[in-house]
Amino acid sequence: MASYKDTFSTFYDALTADVDRSLIADFCEEMLQKYHPKRELILDLCCGTGTLAAEFSRRGYEVIGVDASPEMLMQAAEKNSTLPQPVLYLCQPLQQLDLYGTVDLAVCTLDSLNHLPGKTALKKALHRLQYFVEPGGLFIFDVNTPYKHREILGNNAFVRENEAVFCVWQNEYTPLEHKVEIQIDFFRHTAGDGYLRDGEQFCEYAWEPEEITALLEQEHFEVLELWDGYRKHKPSGETQRLVFVVRRQGK
Repeated sequence: MASYKDTFSTFYDALTADVDRSLIADFCEEMLQKYHPKRELILDLCCGTGTLAAEFSRRGYEVIGVDASPEMLMQAAEKNSTLPQPVLYLCQPLQQLDLYGTVDLAVCTLDSLNHLPGKTALKKALHRLQYFVEPGGLFIFDVNTPYKHREILGNNAFVRENEAVFCVWQNEYTPLEHKVEIQIDFFRHTAGDGYLRDGEQFCEYAWEPEEITALLEQEHFEVLELWDGYRKHKPSGETQRLVFVVRRQGK
């Protein structure tokens, strides 16, 4: 995942305020209870500013948060003072994941895997992860679909505004790769009626669920459930966000 600049990390919480992390945590706990009742240590991959990691900590779990962005992790670390047990944060790209042991559950949310630079990088990330999810443990993640890249993000532009920032999001879509190049411009209020402009650029890649499943199986993960979102709707041809529940094979 990209190592975002300070501007994006500063406004990340405001831009993702509509994401229901408690719903995601409920979903993960339900899957753990169903498939892997041992639930002590959770790994939050691409944890960003640590909002989901903090939610798991408040529920009594030991949590490790991993992100490639030092700026995101600085924001996340500030939340530790309010938690019963601080989250351990590590600055690592997914393709170089390196932990001291295994976890019961790994999660990767908000289409973070789509931000990896292509299918080879996704394969490398899954290869590293299989060493650190204990046999029988779970990996739960969501991804944007090719349908969303093609029909929703496409060559479109979006505007987000709140009290802190005015944000313009512009996309350029490459059909053969299901790739979206994203340019985000931030306009922050300054003294008087002025604005300060800053920007961020990154890409998203999307893959068909069969492609992802094949890569998972190569790295000793089996798909247990596949849903359209965390409210557990059945996937369709117009699903925008797929949620995978997979289990690390072996004993």
